[in-house]
Amino acid sequence: MSSGGTPADTVLVGRAITMSPAHDRLGPVAVGIRDGLISAVVPAERRDTLIGPGTAVVEAGDGVILPGFVDPHVHSEVAARTRSLTVDCRAPGCRSIADVLDLLTSALPQARDGWLVGEANLFFDRKLTDGRFPTRQELDSVSRSVAIALRCGGHLSVLNSKALELAGIDSCYEAANYSITGLPTVERDSSGAPTGVVKEMDNLLPLPDLDAGELRRAIEEGVTDLFTRHGVTTLGEISETAAGIRCYDAALASGAVAARMHFYLWVPGTTTLDEACRHPDWLTFTVGRELARIQGVKMFSDGGYSAASAAMKRPYVLPELGPDHHGHVALSREQLIDALRRTAAAGLQLAVHANGDRAQEAVCDAFAEVLPDVRGAQPAPRIEHAGNFIPDYAGTTAAWRRAGIIPCPQPVFIRNFGEFVPGYVGAYARRGQFPFRRLLDDGWPISASSDVWIGSDQGQTNPFLSIASCVARADFHGNPLEPDQAITVDEALRMHTLHAAAALGEEGTRGSIEPGKFADIIVVDRDPRTCPPEALPDVRVEQVYLGGRLVHQQATV
Repeated sequence: MSSGGTPADTVLVGRAITMSPAHDRLGPVAVGIRDGLISAVVPAERRDTLIGPGTAVVEAGDGVILPGFVDPHVHSEVAARTRSLTVDCRAPGCRSIADVLDLLTSALPQARDGWLVGEANLFFDRKLTDGRFPTRQELDSVSRSVAIALRCGGHLSVLNSKALELAGIDSCYEAANYSITGLPTVERDSSGAPTGVVKEMDNLLPLPDLDAGELRRAIEEGVTDLFTRHGVTTLGEISETAAGIRCYDAALASGAVAARMHFYLWVPGTTTLDEACRHPDWLTFTVGRELARIQGVKMFSDGGYSAASAAMKRPYVLPELGPDHHGHVALSREQLIDALRRTAAAGLQLAVHANGDRAQEAVCDAFAEVLPDVRGAQPAPRIEHAGNFIPDYAGTTAAWRRAGIIPCPQPVFIRNFGEFVPGYVGAYARRGQFPFRRLLDDGWPISASSDVWIGSDQGQTNPFLSIASCVARADFHGNPLEPDQAITVDEALRMHTLHAAAALGEEGTRGSIEPGKFADIIVVDRDPRTCPPEALPDVRVEQVYLGGRLVHQQATV
């Protein structure tokens, strides 16, 4: 070392996008890492000030150094299970109902515990050339002895007759009257018989499961493949099962999973609100809080657009729903107020799924009433999907502000389903979708997340696909969606790093390359700011460091 001080364990040298105004104008930099933290960021020509006899020096070469990505809303356990338990029927791989039926027929030998489960995308009816979902009778043509469930994105499934039988769903069946992923409903024909379409009911179906060893392997492989190799170093995980959370703890302890996990306990899917608020009594981690912690609670106040169960102020325009269907608000004002009071008292962040404008307004009205009592609670409560569709921009953002919430949109949904929303809710939805330019200009530090779940599109966990969605705003068929709301690559990077960390209340520990923060750093093969938008999803993550430890290295070709 040419000057005093403790040498770094590792020094990364190269061009950097630090997300820190203090360092982004330094040109090439040397990033010092010591004891898992960033110890210094200096101009590259001053690297010797950080180097001692035992320092490892890593040259980025033509690559670019970035902070690790933060994905504050994921269902990684669901995604991992899906890879092991379903047949991939998603469009555009399957273009028609005939393709789906052929694929399911060929997959019948894969049936498990009497079930064959297919994975289909959100708005599957709009993505297939037939313009509709497969029917119960068409699934029966594949098999009447094997139960078949086609899960179309987690909010809607189509069941064959055997699946309805095993689930106990007949003409006398009464759906549960409480929110899981929204209010459960069973679609019926004119005679009252189930058509096979069920909504917000997947977690009430007796679907096959993985044993403990299979689940552990699925999680280890899933997190590595879906997130780590794409440079995601922090996950805001919406829990699926308590067993899954324990698998993450074991995998983190062994090093098989390399990520910082912030868990939101799904109420009531994983546990009750009472149990969530006293989680230290029954759920502990062997790894430290810097790797795993219970961050908060996740609840659903409505369902999804694809199931026409998002709660809207205006009626849906689907003829089969009738003229006055607005979706369902699934949580009462009293439930929301009680949940916010109790989670704040327990030191937990409350995240509420609210797709529709009516649901968001209901959540905000309830939260505004409690805000004076919980204002000191940090981080603030979140509304998941706020920012995706805002038909009344002024009114909705004013409600957000009154309630003190953090809006958490998902840019990848521009491609996943943006073009199909008007066909469900009305022509007015051709404006007001994902208004990121306006939100950023108005000072909203919006984050970006993948919300990967069953039915996600291919590549949905790749932050560079999400960044491309922010910049190019291409829909499922490649056409621009409200291009005037495009933002710059720099702004999109900030949504996926520093702003995403802020959604977890962790902007002080990650999201930028600054001294004192975790050394969660990635090296990519090119500068994304100079890429044409269509090439952004091809940006390759070459190295991933978690706490200064190299946890992923791209194989050389």
